[in-house]
Amino acid sequence: MTTGKWLMKSEPEAFGWDDLLAEGETLWDGVRNHRAANNLRAMAVGDQAFFYHSVTGKEIVGIVTVSEAGLSDPADDKWAAVKVKPLRALERPVSLKEIKADPALADMELVRLSRLSVAQVRAEEWERICAMAKA
Repeated sequence: MTTGKWLMKSEPEAFGWDDLLAEGETLWDGVRNHRAANNLRAMAVGDQAFFYHSVTGKEIVGIVTVSEAGLSDPADDKWAAVKVKPLRALERPVSLKEIKADPALADMELVRLSRLSVAQVRAEEWERICAMAKA
């Protein structure tokens, strides 16, 4: 069962928020971690995900919506994929440093499983990060 809220990481040098805005929609594939792939499989159309710039920036910069779910990775159909569209940029990026400094987010998968490229986000974590983006 899906939580409906996720976090998806991408290196901005490879594919960043501005690239997604330019394309309008993209296939989210190339995930080769079983837990992350299972998270992709659990996604449903309409689910939302934070778009996180990894490596450079290390910050949540926007929110995407799942436009197609239940897809196979074209390079290897044993792996999952989804399509996403940009929903909106955050009012201001929320950095990993800020997230780690907030005790309310200590159990977030982004913090606990730092190498996970597609992570679940609990409702209270989602609301907290959205509030941080407005601060």
